[in-house]
Amino acid sequence: MIKNPEILKKFEDNFIKKERLSYEKSLDIIDSLWAEGVALGILPPKQHSIGIDINIRIASILNSCSGKSCQK
Repeated sequence: MIKNPEILKKFEDNFIKKERLSYEKSLDIIDSLWAEGVALGILPPKQHSIGIDINIRIASILNSCSGKSCQK
């Protein structure tokens, strides 16, 4: 459980700025996280509408890696 979302948000923002992951690397990470969730038995959700907020968050993260930040 996240006790201080502001600290997490700052961490995420700093991580995105420092790492500058390529789109392909970002997809690899998401695929690995999905596989881990499946292995743990928590993915996919039984009710599809429950995961929509997660999908939106994942899309937001992937979209943050667009344009100049991901050029090699």
